[in-house]
Amino acid sequence: MTDDDQGPCTPGDCLSAGDRSPPGDRRSAGDRSPPGDRVPPGDRELPDARLALPALLVWWGAFVATGAAPGWSAGWLAVGSALAVLLGLVALRSTFLRPVRGALVLGGCALLAGCLVGALRLEGLATSGLQAPAADRAIVIVTGVLTGDPAVRRGTTSGTRRLGDLVVVPVRLTDVQVRGRFLHLRAPVLVLGQDLRWRGLLPGQHVTFTGRLSPARPGQAVAAVVMVRGPPRLLGRAPVVQRVAGALRGGLRRAASGLPMPERGLLPGLVLGDTSAMAPELVDAFRTAGLTHLTAVSGANIAIFVSFVLLVGRTVGLRGRWVPVAGALATVAFVVLARPQPSVLRAAVMGAVGLSALASGRQRRSPSALAAAVLVLVLVDPWLARSYGFILSTLATGGLVLVAPGWARAWHARGLPRPVAEALAVPLAAQLVCAPVIVLLSGQVSVVAVLANLLAAPAVAPATVLGVLVTVAAPVSPWLAGMLAHVAGLPVWWLVQVAQDSAAVPGAAFGWPATAAGAVLLALATVVAVPVVRRLARHRWLATAAVAGLVTAVVVPATAPGWPPHGWVMAVCDVGQGDALALSVGPGAAVVVDAGPDPRAIDRCLRRLGVRTVPLVVLTHLHADHVEGLPGVLRHRRVGAVLRTPFGEPASELVRVTGWARGAHVPLSLVQAGETVRVGPVRWRVVWPTRVIRVDSMPNNASVVLLVHSNGLRLLLTGDVERPAQDALLAAGGLPRVDVLKVAHHGSANQEPSLLRVLLPRLALVSVGLGNDYGHPAAVTLRHLRQAGAVLGRTDSDGTLAVVGDRRHLRLVRAGR
Repeated sequence: MTDDDQGPCTPGDCLSAGDRSPPGDRRSAGDRSPPGDRVPPGDRELPDARLALPALLVWWGAFVATGAAPGWSAGWLAVGSALAVLLGLVALRSTFLRPVRGALVLGGCALLAGCLVGALRLEGLATSGLQAPAADRAIVIVTGVLTGDPAVRRGTTSGTRRLGDLVVVPVRLTDVQVRGRFLHLRAPVLVLGQDLRWRGLLPGQHVTFTGRLSPARPGQAVAAVVMVRGPPRLLGRAPVVQRVAGALRGGLRRAASGLPMPERGLLPGLVLGDTSAMAPELVDAFRTAGLTHLTAVSGANIAIFVSFVLLVGRTVGLRGRWVPVAGALATVAFVVLARPQPSVLRAAVMGAVGLSALASGRQRRSPSALAAAVLVLVLVDPWLARSYGFILSTLATGGLVLVAPGWARAWHARGLPRPVAEALAVPLAAQLVCAPVIVLLSGQVSVVAVLANLLAAPAVAPATVLGVLVTVAAPVSPWLAGMLAHVAGLPVWWLVQVAQDSAAVPGAAFGWPATAAGAVLLALATVVAVPVVRRLARHRWLATAAVAGLVTAVVVPATAPGWPPHGWVMAVCDVGQGDALALSVGPGAAVVVDAGPDPRAIDRCLRRLGVRTVPLVVLTHLHADHVEGLPGVLRHRRVGAVLRTPFGEPASELVRVTGWARGAHVPLSLVQAGETVRVGPVRWRVVWPTRVIRVDSMPNNASVVLLVHSNGLRLLLTGDVERPAQDALLAAGGLPRVDVLKVAHHGSANQEPSLLRVLLPRLALVSVGLGNDYGHPAAVTLRHLRQAGAVLGRTDSDGTLAVVGDRRHLRLVRAGR
């Protein structure tokens, strides 16, 4: 009987005549490799994604419901119910959708559940009793309990004023006294404390305080916002678990205090997500390099720690059912250490999903495990649906368990060593899947992120594990903790170098629309680019040419054509409402006069000018809009010294400037009245301040005024001196006609017109912020400048300004905005 005569058979039962192996074993006679050792690509099972649609729908339902305006929760619940019923009916009645009928019905239930939990939570906020008092900005006396760590929000700069730091504290209110009434409730609020004593509190701590209510924004998981001026009054002690966690975290900070400044701030961030001691410029460098995820408690932190514990356990003989027990205990221990709060619990779940998938090798089940985690987490806390951190955790875990293994196998099959293939696939997959969300947060796309993550990868696990050991050892033996901290300092130093050097690459990041459309566009571009790159990689010469083009694009500065102009003498940087100037003293070198209000702005300007060496920084006075950018000058450059005005006010800015200079190991000294300084081809004389003028705006009138000679030109740099100091300069005499005048105090109206009649500048340059609320530059000042015959340049409309040429051929080049 032939095989054709055997009657009908199912595809799973029919075997060829020469193949008598049992059903389910499809290896050929010549293939004796053990099952599971090697599966041909065509025979691999597809990932189990049955829960993917329900997870997406529960997420969408919770996202929409929690973002509704107060009073609309019932409406959105009704809409969600209607959509869920419609989806279920379509699934049940459609023959075409029969294979996915179960997933669609479950998806409808998930959509309804997401809308329901989101609407119930929103309704709870709307009926808390705080909406009316918040709308009236009422004063309240409240009692509550902290539900998370206090976080310091750095003060911003507004003109010459630096706004104070705020401490942001999540609190759940239990009792409220408002307008003589007492309310007993359970309402989450966000406290904005102006007293830094809020910073030392622990989650679980009961407090009472007085503050002013204001409404929360739609989509916030709080019933109101409370502005508080004074300190909190403590009611008892925090729970034991939180006190233990706080003591351990404090021990890590103390042990890390012996490290150099960048490493000192980064080590607690790597281990526990505690970035309070990280310098703002280091935070910016990590952001530009695409390494921000290293300084947040994520699933990767937990996976690294648990893997280390299991490795130690296996080394000492741990086997069988005790292995998962040890993993669970290690996860709990890390959660306690990093504080059992929503972000840490979310990271623990995601870390467990990723670790179990990688450890078991069952990538087929990974999508269902990830989707189940999303379902549970969103139903427990529907506000996670609006959390960027939750989105990034989910995407990164998905990239880790779904995309990276396939890429690593493919690259290994093409001859790349397995460790190299895996080390390259993991950061590349994570970066690509997370990029559309990251662009919503940063408004930029990092070109160097994949390379930076690849270089950083070998140091992340040692730094994290050593940091945890430092934390555990600190309460027992401070000496041992300090020694371990210095050992951990080596991989942490490497991470700092990778971040700083990557961020310093010209064109390391480029701007991208931080909108939903921009995120979708980037996602589509990624979907198109991945297969193109895969095809390109098969052709060696084309791949080589593409890599060479990418390297050239990264190495060559992405600046405007012809910028900086050849032979530039001075540049007035566009740094917003503030002052920052550069005097060219040779190729790649410049003296910087003032640093503006933003480190990123002055750093960007100096990069475009090609300035790598700064022999001197002169700070004309200590207002924030002239000195807060100093870290951007010190970053990645050789700086000889910092000179400042003899007038040491405001004292808070003097402390910050001193700290920045000391941290960069740059000497700080005072400018001396009447002294002459020469740096290369540039020479200047300090013509002010020669004495103290007792007026209301003393810092402005104590500004250093420099008469500069460069390339045959005379330039007068006036800081922010106002009329009293300008009158004193005129009375002292000796001021010549100048070619270039840096107009004082952003062109304010507080000027002495007769000074212009003495100086008669050919160019008048105003450093001023676009749309500032000071009315700078004043119309009367602009009229006086034009009457003096000066060509006017303004950074608010012209961008960065460059003075080019000599006395015979002087011109002003505008970079444009």
